[in-house]
Amino acid sequence: MPDPILSLADVSLSLDGNAGRVEILRGISLEVAEGETLGLIGPSGSGKSSLLMLMGGLERASSGTIMAAGHDLSAMGEDALARFRRHHMGVVFQSFHLIPTMTALENVATPLELAGADDAFDRAAQELAAVGLSNRMDHYPAQLSGGEQQRVALARAAAPRPRLLLADEPTGNLDGHTGEAIMELLFGLRDRHGATLILVTHAPDLAARCDRILRLSDGRIDTDARAAE
Repeated sequence: MPDPILSLADVSLSLDGNAGRVEILRGISLEVAEGETLGLIGPSGSGKSSLLMLMGGLERASSGTIMAAGHDLSAMGEDALARFRRHHMGVVFQSFHLIPTMTALENVATPLELAGADDAFDRAAQELAAVGLSNRMDHYPAQLSGGEQQRVALARAAAPRPRLLLADEPTGNLDGHTGEAIMELLFGLRDRHGATLILVTHAPDLAARCDRILRLSDGRIDTDARAAE
């Protein structure tokens, strides 16, 4: 059996709050296979987004080990983590996080340029075309609808051809029809690039589209099952 693309061993996360130390995640251990789609569900405050941030190296675990694509994220500094994400990960947030002074094309191309891609703008144009924005490439975020901005964010995440695609409530700021279209694009990008997709969602129907569903409760894994079960 091939090594998992993502492996967490006894990972915990605690943060200092106004009322003292708060335990966010407690002893999380799991493995994610290459090409798998994993849905993270659970009530608000259960630790779903925090777990996703740890998987992406955007938050540092208080204890435990996180291995991603053969790299020990727990032992890497911020610069090394940024380089790792640039080459191996695509991240899509509920808020689009586009740079307002850049066009859609520039928003997608800039991370590719930072990663040293010679064809950054060509690849950015291809990914924007793939999400139906061929005619909006020169528009700025303020000139785009919420659904269009999320399409730009999807194109930006997919452009580096990441092995890992992380999505945190990517339809949370969108109406139902637009959100459904975004999810179709997200799973389509995953299929086109063969990436491993990890999706945080409150929507049971979206989670059911994943190969496997992980339910969190009070910072712990409550259930871990195949979606069809």
